[in-house]
Amino acid sequence: MEQALINRIVEAALLASSTPLSVAQLDALFTLDAPAPKGSIQTALKQLQAECENRGVELVEVASGWRFQVKRDVHAWVARLWTERQTRYTRATLETLALIAYRQPITRGEIEQIRGVSTNSNIIKALEERDWIRSVGHRDVPGRPELLGTTKTFLDYFGLKKLDELPPLSELKDFAELNPQLPLDEAPIPATANNASPPESADADISPQSQSSEPTEPQDIAEEARSGAENEQ
Repeated sequence: MEQALINRIVEAALLASSTPLSVAQLDALFTLDAPAPKGSIQTALKQLQAECENRGVELVEVASGWRFQVKRDVHAWVARLWTERQTRYTRATLETLALIAYRQPITRGEIEQIRGVSTNSNIIKALEERDWIRSVGHRDVPGRPELLGTTKTFLDYFGLKKLDELPPLSELKDFAELNPQLPLDEAPIPATANNASPPESADADISPQSQSSEPTEPQDIAEEARSGAENEQ
């Protein structure tokens, strides 16, 4: 089978799929009677990446596989296709998600200890419903509290292949900088590399009282998380 045809098949599959596709999934498109030559899928992906250099889309690899997405420099125009109200996330949600991402596996009690305020159960529930976090086990202490960690869906949404690609906490001035898709105010959403419309608010059912009591500053939380990560190493 010619490489040009393989390139077209891979390109069509990636454009038709609503989720990222792995190399194994792409290879499975070819039958045993006419298999793709060894290494031809990887070659196709590299060539398609090169062809996107001067186009409005790019081919990137995330945790679940490969996908086409809108480039950052044209996202502001393409985003006008989505007319629904953009989602705003509370600081409590961003802090909780960031602590799980940087300190995983972590218990809810440990999150509350670092933040200095109780964590509304609706925050954890909403993040689980979006498949951004999941239970990864239980801490071997009395009560066996649940350990929380992030998922491949979380990495895919933020355009990451692995957790090592998260920006260092020392470079973050605020948890809002984890991703420009999640602003804390009413400012227009800035351009992002992700071409999917943001999900609904994770804190729509959280009471105002639970959101307003925030005695710990984001910088302090970042410092606490960074110190804990260094001690674990």
